[in-house]
Amino acid sequence: MIEELATIYKYETYIADLGKEKDSLLLEMESYAIKNHVPIMGSHAIETFIGLLSLQKPENILEIGSAIGYSAIRMAQAFPNASITTIERDSERYHKASDYIEASELNHRIEIIEADALELAIDTHLKKPYDALFIDAAKGQYKRFFEKYSPLVIPGGVIYCDNMFMHGMVLQEDKDVPRRKRTMIRNLKEFTSWVMAHPSFDTFLLPVGDGILIAIKKEA
Repeated sequence: MIEELATIYKYETYIADLGKEKDSLLLEMESYAIKNHVPIMGSHAIETFIGLLSLQKPENILEIGSAIGYSAIRMAQAFPNASITTIERDSERYHKASDYIEASELNHRIEIIEADALELAIDTHLKKPYDALFIDAAKGQYKRFFEKYSPLVIPGGVIYCDNMFMHGMVLQEDKDVPRRKRTMIRNLKEFTSWVMAHPSFDTFLLPVGDGILIAIKKEA
């Protein structure tokens, strides 16, 4: 098992070394996230995510969970014709993300909304429809996010969910999960089973990064 993990790490390092050189802003954001314990997508996961989006070529993207704006900026950089709307409820992260988005000079294509996504009035604040929805917020609320925002996704559109493995905790017995995280992990596992069986979506779970789920909305 240790040898297998070491091999996977070597592959991920090899892939990362082949990637394009990051600009100074992205490097600054990655450093800030590490120092301040802000969860952003790791290099392997974000590159895979951008690759998946490249196959889809979305023009209108909705993101639930901005954090400091890292993934929104990466998406905007990768897709010059795309518009991104991103929602963040934490005030400190919202303001930090706003500063980074302005510094990226992509604020004409990235709209950030400070709100709790579960309480946001959709008809008032969001343009619709969207061809891609990225959910990367409270893991225990993924089902509620999915149910609320999936109607905004066009037929043939794709919903992406990150951190589906929660650092391996979904594989643990309930008693082995830290008590404060048990409800979240139960909810995440329930959501995974529910969405994999959802009749309106073709759903796939990829063992990339911390687990990426892809749900393609079927044609009506």
